[in-house]
Formats: sequence, structure tokens, C-alpha cells
Amino acid sequence: MKTPACYIGSMQRIIALFDIDGTLLRAGGAGRRAVELALGEVLDELDEEVSLHAVEFAGRTDPWIVRSALTQYGVDADDDLIHEVLARYIAHLPRELERADGFEVLPGVLALLAELSDREDLVLGLGTGNTEPAAYAKLARGGLDSFFGFGGFGSDHSERPEVLRTALHRGLERTGAQMKDARVVVVGDTPHDVAAARAIGAHCVAVSTGRYEASTLQAAGASVVVSDLRASAVRSAFDRGTPE
Repeated sequence: MKTPACYIGSMQRIIALFDIDGTLLRAGGAGRRAVELALGEVLDELDEEVSLHAVEFAGRTDPWIVRSALTQYGVDADDDLIHEVLARYIAHLPRELERADGFEVLPGVLALLAELSDREDLVLGLGTGNTEPAAYAKLARGGLDSFFGFGGFGSDHSERPEVLRTALHRGLERTGAQMKDARVVVVGDTPHDVAAARAIGAHCVAVSTGRYEASTLQAAGASVVVSDLRASAVRSAFDRGTPE
């Protein structure tokens, strides 16, 4: 007869990787405003007010966003300048988060994270385009930071598949599992999340609480598409052996 310790050691490990913006919470435009302030300081010779409404944010990484914004204003976006903008952005972000009237934790998030965090066969991580400091600033504003002890971040790589690959490696290190013994579930709200999940061989739960409709997320190839994280299909996606 197996002891409880032996049973836990033999279980398939589940690595759950969550996006933040549009999936766990809405930051009420705080991130965009903080980036615009940071760029305004760096590009202070511009006669026009910095606006990023033409830059895609959803599903992108912070370095990708900053590079695109600098290019929009005709500036050579070298790594040093991107790092400077990101540092200024992180400095502005806490105040903008505090001032954001539209900040909200999305429906079902707290209950789902609390439930998953109690499971011995599962570890909760992040797979987000936010830099690590920005990610935890947003999570802390919503009281969600204590759920996540590791992740992959925009500060690790500017391309989302590599962000998720980094998160997966950290999850495997955390569990002590081999890839063949792990089930990886990515939760996100954009086609970029879906594509990145597929790139690392993960299952993907796509939630239409961001800017993309369910039909778009289905067409992108998500394993499961739900309207919000209260759906029973979300919990089923974390069951061992659930087919794609």
C-alpha cells in the first residue's frame, strides 16, 4: 500500500500558467498611462503629447510595447533605451494603479486561485508579458500576489512563446518533475496567449474577458474557451488526463 508521500510523488504534476491583464484583472488603463509618462520623460524633446492608442498592448510583452512605441515616434529602439523606459514605467506604475478607478479583479478569479492553490498536484505560476516588477505591482493592487511564487515575464524575453517556455522550466524546477510527467495549462485572453501555449505544447484555456471574442479565441486554437473563470470547464481543464 502506498503511503500519502509516495502517492504525491507519483502523481502527474500540473503546471498552471496565468496571464494577468484581461485574464485575472483589468488595470483600468494604469499600465498604458505609466508607459506614456515614461516615454514622455525620455522623449521630452517632442513637441506633441505622447499617446500609445495606435500601439497594440493585448497579449504583447512590455519590451515589445516599448520598442513599438519608440519606433512609432521615429526613435532607434536599442536595448539600453528600452530598459530606461521600462525602469521609468515601473516607477510610475504603482501610483497609476492606485489612481485607476477602473481597476478590477475579474469574476471567478479569487475563488479559482484559492481552489487551485490548495491542490497538492498543482503549482500556480505566471506567464505574462509584464516585467516581473510590473506583474507583482498589478497583482498586489488586486490582492492576488500571494498566489504566485514563480513565472515567466516580459523581463525574461520580448517574445511570448519564450516567456511561457521560461515559466514552464521554472515550474518544472519547482515541482521536481520531468516534462513527460507534467501537464501544462496556460490561461489567457488573447490569440497571442493561445499561440504561445501551442508553441510549448500546453493546453490553453482562453477567456473572453479581454478584447477578443470567443469565436476569435476558438479560431486561434484554444483547447477551451469560456466567458469568464467561473465556468465549470475551467476547473475541468486542470484535471489530470483531460483530453485537448
